[in-house]
Order: sequence, then structure tokens, then C-alpha cells
Amino acid sequence: MIKISILIPIYNEQESIPILSQQLLDSFQNDFSYEIIFINDGSTDLSLNILKSIVEKNPAWKIVDLYRNYGKAIALQAGFEHSRGSLIATLDSDLQDDPAEISKLVKEIENGYDVVCGWKKNRKDPLEKKIASKIFNFFLRLFGGLRIHDSNTGIKVIKREVFSVLKLYGGRHRYIPLLAKQKDFSISEVIVNHHPRQFGKSKYGIGRYFEGFFDFLTILFLGKYIDRPLHFFGSIGFLSFSAGVLIEFFVLYLKFYQNHSFQQHVALLILGSILIIAGLQLFIFGLLGELFVEKSQKSNKYIKDIIN
Repeated sequence: MIKISILIPIYNEQESIPILSQQLLDSFQNDFSYEIIFINDGSTDLSLNILKSIVEKNPAWKIVDLYRNYGKAIALQAGFEHSRGSLIATLDSDLQDDPAEISKLVKEIENGYDVVCGWKKNRKDPLEKKIASKIFNFFLRLFGGLRIHDSNTGIKVIKREVFSVLKLYGGRHRYIPLLAKQKDFSISEVIVNHHPRQFGKSKYGIGRYFEGFFDFLTILFLGKYIDRPLHFFGSIGFLSFSAGVLIEFFVLYLKFYQNHSFQQHVALLILGSILIIAGLQLFIFGLLGELFVEKSQKSNKYIKDIIN
């Protein structure tokens, strides 16, 4: 029986693959309860050919070849859908993470956790990436309530039943622990070794920060309000409606107690009217959202298990 499936996304890592494959052999060669799945995410170099030559010699290894470069989230999701392990490990292919550390994360899983992340405490990255990582994890702790140091680490071990409900796409791979926490799964972390990048440079540009920010907002919204849209739209609508009413009363006050004419405050009158109308519309959107949720809701969505 396959105990652990190790998912390794590959995108233009032709120099790293031979070294990584040897590290994997050194770590897992005598363990027949694992499988290794390389996901070729549209590489344009020799990565796929090198992978094919390596997989031919190792029956416990396989390749999932994607049509083009879809990104890490889609690659991990595709790898998971072709995996068989009761535990799912993720590993980057740039040699910065040590495959041997996976066993430490598995031991932590066996202590009763659902997701275990590798904490790169002594991180071997440029200063810019270190600062960005600290800011990223600070916001996850502040707004997401996630009490770990390194959420976006490439090396993780996740129970299969957890991964099956994550549905990764876009940039959601960065938020695997947060997505799991929103489903009330338990999260832990273990300090792991981290190495400097040996070949090439990171495939992610500055645009990832903007994408990550919008993904974060989406995940927070969906996690908190997906089943109660009126709480979200209604709150904003109430604030807008209240502000509009206050503005209109202020104009009336100026008219009847300060002897101002309405013509002097046309802009305020228009602003108040817009805020009132917008507030009412947002409230209606919330009600419509509640109707859609009520219509589409299924009780099975909430059931984790049935115990006789």
C-alpha cells in the first residue's frame, strides 16, 4: 500500500533534476510505501526528457505532463489527482529543500496533525524574499489566525482527506495551511534545512505579490462569508445607507437651522442619495446571495464523517 505520495512540480529545472533524483533515491530507495510524482508544468528546456530517462529506471516514479505552464497550484492539483498515497508531500524542485526532511514532517503528522509545514528558520534566500516572506506570514497570522512561521514553504506533508477539499488553482498553493485551517484541520510545523539556490533564479516575478494579495482577500472572503453573503453585503450596505441618511439630515439641518439653500449643497444631496441607493442595493445583493446559498446548499457539504 502506498503511504506517501511526493508531488514535485517541475518548470525548467534541467540542471536540478539529476541532483534531486539522486537525493530522492538516497532518501527513499529502500522504502516501498512511497511514490514520487513529477509534474512537468510546461517546461521549455530539457526537463521532460531528463525526467523520462530517470522515471524509466524507477518503477515507483511517474510523470504528469501538463499541456503548458499553468502554475504551481494547478500542477499540485494535477499531481494529487494521479496520486494514491494516504499522505501527500509537496517538494520544490530547485534543491533548496532537502527530501530527507519529509520523514520529520511525517512523524509530526503521526502525532495527530492534519497538515505539517517545513519551517525554513535559517532561510538561504536574498533579503528581498526574506522580507516579503515575513510580511506575508505576518498578515496570515493577523487576519487569518494562522499561528505558524512559514505558510508558503514548498515542503509540506498533508493528509489525503485534507488535500481532497483544497481544490487548488490560481495562487492558492501559497495558502494551503490557511485553507486547511478554515476547514478546521489542525496545523503544525517542523524546522527544516534550507539551502541556497544552485541553478538559475526564481520563476516568480514581482507580480506574484499583487496576485498573492488578491488571492488572500478572496480566500478570507470565501472562508468567512461564502455561506452568509448577507453578513458581508449587508454590513457594507448598512454603513453606506447610514452615511447617506446622515448626510441628508445634515443638509436639512443647514437648510432649516442655518438658513442655507439646497442649491448651496447640491453635491452633498447627490452624495447622500447615491450612498442611500448603494446601501439598499448592497442589502438586496446580500438577500439574493442568501437565496442562492439556500437553494444550492447540501447537508453533505458539512459532514466530515459518519460514525456508527
